[in-house]
Amino acid sequence: MAWKANSQRKPLLLMGARQIGKTTVLKSFGYNEYSTLIYINLEREKDMHSLFEGNKNPQFLLDSISLFSGHEIYPERTLIVLDEIQECRDALTSLKYFNEERPDIQLIGAGSLLGLTVANSANFPVGKVEFLDMYPLTFSEYLASRDKKLYKAYHHYLEQETIASIPEVFFNPLMALFKEYILFGGMPEVAVSFLANKDMSKAQEIQNNIIRAYEMDFVKHADKNTSVKIKQAWNVIPAQLAAENRKFIYGMIRKGARASDYENAILWLCEAGLTYQVKRLKKIGLPLKAYEDFSAFKLYTFETGILIRLAKLDPRIIARGNSLFTEFKGALAESFVCTALNKTFRNDLYYWNSKGVAEVDFILNIAKYVIPVEVKSGTITKSKSLAVYKDKYDPAIRVRISELNLKQTGDVLNIPLFYAEHVKELIEKGLNLKSFGTFK
Repeated sequence: MAWKANSQRKPLLLMGARQIGKTTVLKSFGYNEYSTLIYINLEREKDMHSLFEGNKNPQFLLDSISLFSGHEIYPERTLIVLDEIQECRDALTSLKYFNEERPDIQLIGAGSLLGLTVANSANFPVGKVEFLDMYPLTFSEYLASRDKKLYKAYHHYLEQETIASIPEVFFNPLMALFKEYILFGGMPEVAVSFLANKDMSKAQEIQNNIIRAYEMDFVKHADKNTSVKIKQAWNVIPAQLAAENRKFIYGMIRKGARASDYENAILWLCEAGLTYQVKRLKKIGLPLKAYEDFSAFKLYTFETGILIRLAKLDPRIIARGNSLFTEFKGALAESFVCTALNKTFRNDLYYWNSKGVAEVDFILNIAKYVIPVEVKSGTITKSKSLAVYKDKYDPAIRVRISELNLKQTGDVLNIPLFYAEHVKELIEKGLNLKSFGTFK
């Protein structure tokens, strides 16, 4: 909506992993906000590629698109969507000319592997397009469909001026639904199925099909040698995260494997939006990127339900309370927090350790502050690592994300796991950063 309202808008590229709902959102937006939606899927409509391969004059392309769709194109009243635009690189290139010569035309390109195309296209229209990243459903979005009363309570206590605990009458059912969410709530099709009939096996089957589609992309969009390595790296993620030290070890893929063998495969997974990389810091200082250690990182899947299926974890574990997390040594909790933080901090997520003595799961930069964040999967939250970090760097605030209630005690802020998507605003509140304005 903000893009539509901006008179200086450029063609928009909607980025995100496959099957998170990009097409559904775009069609809904087009039908609700415009007189006419012209939707073209460039993966299915291969013949359309020839239009873009030749004359890239915007008026010629608009005339051709109008003839193909059977609709007149009116500036400000027509939305053109080029879905799976990564399948036609000439269509991507044409966005430059639309921006320069026909800025009145509202045009959106989308694609599940668009990140790979952007990274590897020499003719990409740099500076001529805008980007919008789309992610799986958040817990609050899932909650809006699952329980409207709890959804209101969730936001009511989040929006208080000061940090205050949530009454147990709301906190306990929120935590129960959160555990349901991390199993089946992230991927729209899975969530719709589970919300409709609460059938775990059906939801699990849909997750399996999604994973199968991702693995088919490995073969379709990478050469044979690279696709094998992509699948090997993808399949070993649960084992990497189950280890006590979640640092990615190439030797776990195969004996003797080196970084040079698999770094392109891991880059592919990250650019496809299927994984997030969290790199280690050599030391704490600003800017954090200046102290990045390129030799050590952790690799997380972009959605926890997919991680659970990769790990072959039985979804019926949800009926066993806290064992949902302890069965997988906290990997699910940490992976979920990574996905939540990534929406705000994107590629600026790091972790820190100190010669085997302590390890802090995430290090964040908010305003002038460097914030250590520890993730705990249960209600036993004593943290040696946060204590070691405090002795060494004396942060203004330390954050623990756990199954405990929202609470601030001195310099320790405990944030419930279901509020992980709001970590930044809660830290700002804990630091009383009103004078800095809003950092959203």
